[in-house]
Amino acid sequence: MEKGNLSINSENILPIIKKWLYSDSDIFIRELVSNATDAITKLKKLVDMGEASNIAKDEKYEIHVELDEKNKTIRVMDNGIGMNGEEIKQYINQIAFSGASDFVSKYGDKLGKEGEIIGHFGLGFYSAFMVADKVQIDTLSYRDGETAAMWLCDGGIEYEMGESTRDTRGTTVTLYVSEESKDFLDEYKIKGILKKYCSFIPVEIYFDVIKDEPEVASEEVIEENSTDEIPQATPINNTTPLWAKQPSECTDEEYKEFYHNLFSDFNEPLFWIHLNMDYPFRLKGILYFPKLKHELESIEGQVKLYNNQVFIADNIKEVIPEFLLLLKGALDCPDLPLNVSRSFLQNDGYVTKMSSYITKKVADKLNSLFKKDRETFNKYWDDISPFIKYGCIKEKDFYEKIKSSIVFKTTVGDYVTLEEFTTRNKEKTADKVFYVSNEQQQAQYIKMFKDEGMEAVILTTNLDNPFISYLESYEHSVHFNRIDSDISSTLKDTEEETDESKAVNESLQNLFTSNLNNENLKVNIEGLKTQSISAVMLLSEQSRRMQEMSKMFGGGLSPDMFKAEETIVLNKNNSLVKALLEIRDDENKKDDVKMICEQIYDLAMISHKPLSTEAMTEFIERSNKILEKIVTK
Repeated sequence: MEKGNLSINSENILPIIKKWLYSDSDIFIRELVSNATDAITKLKKLVDMGEASNIAKDEKYEIHVELDEKNKTIRVMDNGIGMNGEEIKQYINQIAFSGASDFVSKYGDKLGKEGEIIGHFGLGFYSAFMVADKVQIDTLSYRDGETAAMWLCDGGIEYEMGESTRDTRGTTVTLYVSEESKDFLDEYKIKGILKKYCSFIPVEIYFDVIKDEPEVASEEVIEENSTDEIPQATPINNTTPLWAKQPSECTDEEYKEFYHNLFSDFNEPLFWIHLNMDYPFRLKGILYFPKLKHELESIEGQVKLYNNQVFIADNIKEVIPEFLLLLKGALDCPDLPLNVSRSFLQNDGYVTKMSSYITKKVADKLNSLFKKDRETFNKYWDDISPFIKYGCIKEKDFYEKIKSSIVFKTTVGDYVTLEEFTTRNKEKTADKVFYVSNEQQQAQYIKMFKDEGMEAVILTTNLDNPFISYLESYEHSVHFNRIDSDISSTLKDTEEETDESKAVNESLQNLFTSNLNNENLKVNIEGLKTQSISAVMLLSEQSRRMQEMSKMFGGGLSPDMFKAEETIVLNKNNSLVKALLEIRDDENKKDDVKMICEQIYDLAMISHKPLSTEAMTEFIERSNKILEKIVTK
C-alpha cells in the first residue's frame, strides 16, 4: 500500500471545508452526483471525438446512489471515464485542482458550446467529509489495460492508495457516515435530497436501498409467488427537462404537466414564457404566471435556478429581478458556477445582463398578449396585476416597457387603459380618476356615479395605494381620488345661491354641529341629484394617503400627526333632511332631532369606513329605538 500526504498547506483544510465550504450539509449529494455526471459527460465526448474507440457508441450510461443503513454507508457509482492511480494523485490529492478544468483545457477546441462539464472548482468531492468519517474511492479507467485503483482517507491529511477490486469501468465513492450525520441514512431523506438537487441531471440516476436479507421462504410459497416478470428499476430523474427543448417542440399539455410536477401545484398556470438564449450569455428556462387564490398568495412564487440541469438555489434575486420572484419557474444558467455566492453575483456583468434580458422577455410577452388577444389579457388581469404593479414600482425600466398595457377594471365591468379611461370620462371628471377600494362598502357612492352615467376604476389590493402614487409621479396630468374623497360637480344640482338658501345651509350646519359634538367634523350642505341619499362622508385624498403612510410605518408615527379631515355632506334635496329642518325648533322633539342627526351621521360613515365596535353598538341600539317609535305612534 502506498502512503503519502495530500498536497495542501494547512492541516486544518478539511475541517474548514467541512464547516464553511457549504451552508447546507445535504449539498454533498449534489456535488458527488455532479462529479459522476462529469465523468460520464467526459467519456461520452471522448467517444464522440473518436478518442475512446473501445467504448460502444450506444453505451448506456447511468449513476447509482446506494444507501446501506446497516453498514452506515452511502455510495455514488458511475460508469464514466474512471481514473488510474496517477489521475487520483492529480485530481484528488491536490485539493482544488479541477479535473474538469484540465479536461476542458485539453479538449476544449473539440468540445463546442454543448460540451459542458458541470464541476469547475475542484472542491466538490471533499464535501463528502461534511457527513463522513471516512471516504473511499474505487475506480477503473476507461483505457484498456489499466489497473483499478483505491483511495482511502479518514478526514485528516493522510490517505492510503492501492489496487481496487473494481472490475468495471467508472468510479464508486463510498461514504462511511459519521454518528453525528446518521440522519442521512434515512431512505426518505436521501430520496428528498436527490429530488431537490438532481431531478433534471442529464444522466439517468437510480436510487438503491440495501435491505436486510429476508428469511428464506418455503418451496411452496416460493413456487406460489413465482413470476416470469422481473421488476425494472426506473430512474428517479428526468434527463430532458422541458426547458431544454425548443419552444416549438413543446405542447400546452407538456408545459402544464411540467408545472404540476415541478411545483406539486394542481392548479392550472395562466400562461408561461419559454426563454432560450445563447448569446451574449446562455440561458434557458420557463417562467409561469400562476393563478392566485388571493392577493397574499402572490408572495409565494418560486423560481428555481439550475446550472446545466443541476439545482443551485431558489429565488436568487441577484440573477432574477426581484419582482419576478412572485412567479414560478425554472432557469438554467450554464455560465454560473455551482458554488454560486452573493458576492460573485453582485459583481458579475453577465448576471446584470441576464436580469435585464429576463425583464425584457416578460414585458414582451405581456405586451404581445395585450395586443394580440386583449380579451384573454383582460381575463387574466386580476391574477397578474399584483405582479405587474409590484414590478412597475420596483423597476422603472419594466414600467416603461409595460405601461401601455396596464389596464384597470371599472365599475362598468370592463377593463381599460388609463388613456382609454381618461378619454371617455374627460367631460365629467376632467383629469381626475376616481377609484373604489371596497365595492360593498362604497356601494352608495358607486350608485350615485352610475345614476349620473359616471364610472370609477376598482383598486382593492394593498399594492394599489403605492402603485397609484407611483403612476402620479410619472403621469403628471393624472390624479387619483377615491370615490368618497370629493363630490363631483356632475353629481350636484346647479342652483343659484340666494339669501334663503344661505340661511337654510347655515341652519343645517349649526343643527348637526351642535348635536354631533364632533369638533373635527366639517359640515357642508349640497343639493345632490340623487335625492334618496341623506348624507355622504368625505375624506380628502391627501389626508387618506397620509393616514395610510402612517399605517405602513406600523404605527411608528404619531397618530396626531395626520388628523382625519372628514367632511359630512348633507343632501338638502333629501326628504329626511328637509323634515329635520321643519322640527328643529320643536322643544318636544329635541331628543328625536339629536337621534336623527346621529343616525344620518352613522349611515354616512358606514358607506365610508367600518364603524368602531362602540359606534356600531350605539348604531344598533339607536336603530331599534327609531323602529319602536315608528310602531308605537
